Amino acid sequence: MSSLHSTYPRDAQVVPSPVVTLPRQLWLFVLGVALVLAQTLSAQAKGAPDSFADLAEEISPAVVNITTSTTVAASAGPGPIVPEGSPFEDFFREFGERGDNQQRPRRSQALGSGFVISADGFIVTNNHVIEGADEILIEFFEGGELPAKVIGTDPNTDIALLKVESDDPLDFVSFGDSDVARVGDWVMAMGNPLGQGFSVSAGIVSARNRELSGTYDDYIQTDAAINRGNSGGPLFNMDGEVIGVNTAILSPNGGSIGIGFAMSSAVVERVVAQLQEFGETRRGWLGVRIQDVTEDVAEALGLDKPVGALITDVPEGPAAEAGLNAGDVILSFDGNKVDDTRELVREVGNTAVGKAVDVMVYREGEEVSLSVTLGRRETAEGTIPASAPADEPIEEEILGLTLSEMTDELREQLELGSGIKGLVVTDVDETAEAFEKGLRAGDVITEAGQQKIASVDDLNERIAEAEDAGRKSLLLLVRRAGDPRFVALSLE
Repeated sequence: MSSLHSTYPRDAQVVPSPVVTLPRQLWLFVLGVALVLAQTLSAQAKGAPDSFADLAEEISPAVVNITTSTTVAASAGPGPIVPEGSPFEDFFREFGERGDNQQRPRRSQALGSGFVISADGFIVTNNHVIEGADEILIEFFEGGELPAKVIGTDPNTDIALLKVESDDPLDFVSFGDSDVARVGDWVMAMGNPLGQGFSVSAGIVSARNRELSGTYDDYIQTDAAINRGNSGGPLFNMDGEVIGVNTAILSPNGGSIGIGFAMSSAVVERVVAQLQEFGETRRGWLGVRIQDVTEDVAEALGLDKPVGALITDVPEGPAAEAGLNAGDVILSFDGNKVDDTRELVREVGNTAVGKAVDVMVYREGEEVSLSVTLGRRETAEGTIPASAPADEPIEEEILGLTLSEMTDELREQLELGSGIKGLVVTDVDETAEAFEKGLRAGDVITEAGQQKIASVDDLNERIAEAEDAGRKSLLLLVRRAGDPRFVALSLE
């Protein structure tokens, strides 16, 4: 049995509050304020709509079904197995030869969804819906079909922009602001699930800012039913605005289990604008390799908290020309705070090619501001600068690692460039922190404490310097198959 406990101490004396008498006019004012506040709170906490029918009727004409056709080359299948010497051997040989001569390429069809975004016939769908298609046919909700041509595609976000020519203006829908959508908000999905024709399903926003596999992922997760054929269809808010493009589902059997993903309109709208203007995407390019700042890396760098994007490499490009270095932590980009690598990638990609932006970095205990003129990611070609040859080999065990100085033999085994220098990890103690953090034999340590190293003595000096500075860990720059990353190892 539960019980209630007073917030008063047991020996406290409870004094009754005095009765306050207010003038009638003041009471009316207070009552009016209370009613306005109640209405405001009620508007913010919207209940489930009585019906989605009015909304569905309003926006359905802008939703389309998409049928694609692709030519598939013919392939010879396995022929019949006939025992050698059988009386049917000649018959099946002749039949097979005639069949080979009669083989023809076949047509393969696929179905998807999309939506019209302008009266003059621009249509948005998924790239995977129309990829490789020879013909694209658009079926409209109110009847009629039109052929479509591809204006541009973006495989990175799985978005494609199509165009149809119509004598009459088409019904269309507008994009909404996906950034204001909240978990728990009602949404409605429309499309052509399983090729069954136009269909509506409703649910809520289950989660925001989901990342699946792409660099620019920003998915809205919803429990509105999404199935095969819904790809490319719109996800609407209750104002009839598109806040997402239905793209993927998580399912063990290929059917909806209430976990669907729609690429947010915050991403799609920018991509569509570039496809419409240029026929391709033109994303900004900074020219750095980066990783997130973990707590131990932050401590090793002297940062108060793990924030920003840590530069692991600076190939030839805009960042190198502006003076950014490996080991710098990017704290802000073009005036916007950078919390992690994902945020930086989005900020850079959404910035115009050729724009000069201010980049604030944390470098050796100080904040440094640099100006970088962005290149274009789609045409960027990075190179890794070479450094001087290595010294004669010495092997030693340090921080749970068995390390060897670079040799021509090791360089050949690891397929390293002639200019790479550093310490090669030849073994890792499986009980050591280094093993837990992913270091393995074949890794090459090129920097320690944000300084280049070429010998065991160099590494020991960096360890001593870190200990003298009161550091609890040492930051190592590790390369594996040419890809760099920072790892902080404890010195205690």
